[in-house]
Amino acid sequence: MTNSANAAIDAKYEAWLNDPLIDAGTKEELRAIAGQEKEITDRFYRDLEFGTGGLRGVMGAGTNRLNAYTVGKATQGLANWLLANAAADAKPSVVIAHDSRNNSPEFALDAALVLAGNGITTYLFESLRPTPQLSYAVRELKASSGIVITASHNPPEYNGYKAYGADGCQLIPEEAEQVIAAIGLISGFDEVKRIGREAAEAQGLLRWLGEEADRQFIDTIVAQSLNADLLKNGLGDKFSVVFTPLHGTGNMPVREVLKKAGFSKVHIVPEQEQPDGYFSTVKSPNPEEREAFTLAIKLAQQVGADIIVGTDPDADRMGAVVKNNEGEYVVLSGNQSGALMVHYVLSQLKERGSLPDNGVVVKTIVTSELGAEIARSYGVSVEDTLTGFKYIGEKMTQYEQSGERSFLFGYEESYGYLTGTYARDKDAVVASLLICEAAAYYSNQGKTLYDVLLELYAKFGFYLEALESRTLKGLDGVQKIAAIMEDWRRNPPVEVGGISVTDVLDYASGLDGLRPENVLKFTLADGSWFCLRPSGTEPKIKVYFAVKGDSQDASASALHSLKTAVMERVDRSE
Repeated sequence: MTNSANAAIDAKYEAWLNDPLIDAGTKEELRAIAGQEKEITDRFYRDLEFGTGGLRGVMGAGTNRLNAYTVGKATQGLANWLLANAAADAKPSVVIAHDSRNNSPEFALDAALVLAGNGITTYLFESLRPTPQLSYAVRELKASSGIVITASHNPPEYNGYKAYGADGCQLIPEEAEQVIAAIGLISGFDEVKRIGREAAEAQGLLRWLGEEADRQFIDTIVAQSLNADLLKNGLGDKFSVVFTPLHGTGNMPVREVLKKAGFSKVHIVPEQEQPDGYFSTVKSPNPEEREAFTLAIKLAQQVGADIIVGTDPDADRMGAVVKNNEGEYVVLSGNQSGALMVHYVLSQLKERGSLPDNGVVVKTIVTSELGAEIARSYGVSVEDTLTGFKYIGEKMTQYEQSGERSFLFGYEESYGYLTGTYARDKDAVVASLLICEAAAYYSNQGKTLYDVLLELYAKFGFYLEALESRTLKGLDGVQKIAAIMEDWRRNPPVEVGGISVTDVLDYASGLDGLRPENVLKFTLADGSWFCLRPSGTEPKIKVYFAVKGDSQDASASALHSLKTAVMERVDRSE
């Protein structure tokens, strides 16, 4: 790093220490790292970026940290954008929700008071709520925007700030860029307007959402059931479910939805039932990882559960665990759960004669093709989007406005699913209902979800996918990730593991009508593919793999060979 860059970082550090608007506790935290050049650099080498999904970062003092000041500045920028784009006779309003993470309630209230300081009415949930409920509430209340304080399944030291548009969808890039520009015009914390809680409440600028909002959301989810009568006529009393909210927001809504749908044998993992910002029982509160289900599997073995369901801290991702043919509990991948739910939804709609001619399933470019093959077998069209559920939500709004398509199901490999049009974000609550309902429905036919998955493989091919990632933190990490992408972009492989590369898709320039994004996808002669993509929310580069074989063993072998060859080069590129 140059001397001038170091000087600029030191100047930012000193500015925070001398700013009269910075509280004493924050300054004490900064004084404690005096002389620690690497730590100071990491905290101040940049402003925490407001990306297309908002802010996400480690909590703490500094410009490259999530704290009351970076949250306040982001909210002031959002407020300026909302006011600048509001119709002359319209008054903007915003809905805010938060998860169970440390400082989430405080950040949520602080954002509400900044909005109130700008004369913007805010609806704030009285306690933690799922992200999909925020999306739903924005639409129901006809608000101008929404905010969720969450870092999804990131480690405990992280928190985040996601911003939503009036349709309940996360801000699409064009909108996010306008908000980023508005934030960039704020030169100091003295430009952040805020008023006190009592004043905000007295002026009607801060309004609280509670039980009535919950009831509406729960009823809407239950209405998505495809076999309500079957469940309530005894099947729901026979089928046993173990559920873990992983210390997050899913506890109340998932339990209530399953109960109302007819599931009476729902067992909650007691150690993970209550909110805990440290997520003390798991290495990571991520239902993508088997380790997160350790306690749930133990309970399932004790009670003889038919299925295990887990949701991440803000309850927008759902993971499921089912029994295989040996009676062992196995964690389904996001692609497998998605394929099973696509099959269940479409088969039930077809059986009832209610499958629309213009139905569509939407998935992302890094999601397995198995679900797409299933959808097409029912005469349903499939559309691909870039990675991120906001792009699926954007498609839904386009369908709603044009009437061209009837949205049936949307999903991504990272455990995000949605059926129904009540929200514009992935919903672990409805996914929990749907996967449990599908499992109960097939159990009534003497089959497990694992049996159904094998049937789908036998019919459409043995699809197998994997994800590898490398965490590269700090400024050095940013530079290494950029170097890896540049290496593969400038020197694309001719063959991988002895199999020729037939197609290279560089999404940086925009492909297939999609927005430009820093993603590289390589297709091989045997139909397998892999994809390199820097994470938009974590200091990681992600590498996605997919193969299709004529047996499980063949697919497993092909996947291992592909992963080995690709990751050897990725690690060399660092």
